[in-house]
Amino acid sequence: MTAVQPILTYNARRGRLRVGRLDALTRLGPTYMLPSSGPVRSDVLEIGSGMGEAVVAMAGADPERRYLAVEVHTAGVANLLQTLAATGMTNVAVAQGDALALVRERLEPGSLQAIHVFFPDPWPKARHAKRRLIQEAHVALLASRLAPGGLLHCATDAGEYAEQMLTVLSGSSLINVHSGFAPRPTGRPVTRYERRALEAGRTVRDLIFRRIG
Repeated sequence: MTAVQPILTYNARRGRLRVGRLDALTRLGPTYMLPSSGPVRSDVLEIGSGMGEAVVAMAGADPERRYLAVEVHTAGVANLLQTLAATGMTNVAVAQGDALALVRERLEPGSLQAIHVFFPDPWPKARHAKRRLIQEAHVALLASRLAPGGLLHCATDAGEYAEQMLTVLSGSSLINVHSGFAPRPTGRPVTRYERRALEAGRTVRDLIFRRIG
């Protein structure tokens, strides 16, 4: 019997990398990338770290905690590696690939203090909605990896997805820290993507939910 393939929450775009980024993967990967197998120990997980702006700013302001940035796109991984090397940061590890598979297979239950999901792909077409990251089964998995008191912090500029996130998270085992959407946290940096969203007139919404017990 053929195994059922999981529905991916990302679109693995392919493209040519600049020489410098190719070099970064080869030269810096052994220093900052997770090994390909074995348990992972981290305090804060960022799913979909993009070019690395948010995780670098937040980890830089929070040096006592270990951050793990997971990104599927090679250009973003390479850019983050270059930034980590340039800044000398030592509390960020990088992984490339399916974040949900990593969470499921390599992170211990109750091991994380926070999970960040900033501007995930909204998959706006109805037929693609099943590929969204924030849905019941995925949230249950993420919640299981949070320690008691741990936070799941999401942000999006997609209005319909924001409403779905609020509905899904409100129906989970997690507790909303605020009533409805959260005020914008000062600790979440404004990235280039967010600035473009604001300039285009889109509203950015944050959701912060806590694991209790």
